[in-house]
Amino acid sequence: MNVHHLAGSVRLRRTPIRSVQGSTEGMFSADRLHIILSGWVTLPGNMPWKKNSDQEQRWGFVQIVMQGKLCLAELCRRSGISRKTAYKWIARYKESGRRGLRDQERSAHRLHNRPNNKWLNRIRRSRSQNPSWGAPKIHWVLKRRFGRIGLPSEPAIGRWLKNWGLTRGRRVRRRKGATMVRAVLQEARQPNDVWTVDFKGWFRTGDGTRVEPLTVRDLASRYILKFCLMPRQNVEAARLAFTGIFREYGMPQVIRVDNGSPFGSTGALGLTRLSAWWVKLGIRVEFIEPGHPEQNGAHEQMHRVYKAETLNPPAATVRAQKGRSRRWYWEYNYKRPHEALGMKVPGDYYRKSRRKMPERLKPWKYPVEWESRLVKGKGMIHLQGRPRFVGEAFEGERIGLKRMPPGKWEVYFGPCLAGELHDEDAGGIRAVVYQKKTR
Repeated sequence: MNVHHLAGSVRLRRTPIRSVQGSTEGMFSADRLHIILSGWVTLPGNMPWKKNSDQEQRWGFVQIVMQGKLCLAELCRRSGISRKTAYKWIARYKESGRRGLRDQERSAHRLHNRPNNKWLNRIRRSRSQNPSWGAPKIHWVLKRRFGRIGLPSEPAIGRWLKNWGLTRGRRVRRRKGATMVRAVLQEARQPNDVWTVDFKGWFRTGDGTRVEPLTVRDLASRYILKFCLMPRQNVEAARLAFTGIFREYGMPQVIRVDNGSPFGSTGALGLTRLSAWWVKLGIRVEFIEPGHPEQNGAHEQMHRVYKAETLNPPAATVRAQKGRSRRWYWEYNYKRPHEALGMKVPGDYYRKSRRKMPERLKPWKYPVEWESRLVKGKGMIHLQGRPRFVGEAFEGERIGLKRMPPGKWEVYFGPCLAGELHDEDAGGIRAVVYQKKTR
């Protein structure tokens, strides 16, 4: 039976049709029925009702049902819907009229597994009192205090903490670049081969002022080059101090430091702006292995002597402590005999370096076939139309980019390979990873 037969069997008239509520909904004719039914009666076996849930078609369907001229089961079969769906639209029409035929939200009006506000308030209170606690600890404490009845599970507590913004996102692991082996520690055969540098642990003078001692020492002669009492560990202040040291004593071949700030970082090559400046000056930066302070043991031993002889107790003011420190390291250099030097004093062995600090530093130059970029603020460059992070240590310096197909760039800071940039990565540099030093 086609649409025209269906319309003829229904025998619709051009008369107003009254709804269940008794209101006039409008004129409804066989032509109108053909327009309404043409979208969902044409092809048997299809489910056009599911594809087109227009409110107009639902309204037309309900009006035909209300007239009672056609069997509901037959009309549902030709419409491609179930009788359950038909009863749903009829019930909605009876309850709310034509507005009841609109699409409604499918979400539940009530979440049956939602904890009551009493438990949510307990979770919030426990988290505010212990900001570092996660779901397992909060669950254990609440169970111990209030029992298990009604207590949300650990995953549920974790979800609520996440919804409230009280959890930290998972830390994204940085991808590693090429693997390199660090060279063995440089042996100091003569003065200025190796300088050892460190910050001694901070202390307070008698008036409560905090002091951070920066110490610089020649490894071969044991000569203390500088003992600066600084208010804090700061890259700019340390660079200013080293500018004075280089101008007075010249520059060494190697500077040996630990991996902490302001000398070392977790970025490319482990450099900071201070140690990158040393590299630019032509000084090789030598990092000891993490967790092995004995590799700079002679320097640490000098710190112990300083503490025993000048900090029990500290001076009353920073100025007085500076005077005490100058006297101490002058005696250390020129009066105190050293066993490693055959009971001679360091001042007898040390000579100033012939390597003078240049007044101006020229930018790095790279091969013509390489790309070159100036590192701007926050360690960023632009490559292939998008920003890429290479390292804050190189800020204001020029790096070299060597194309290594497919889709890879080697990043150089002067002669040093700093890492790799991959076209497929959305982030920054894959920094070089150093293995343990060979023995």
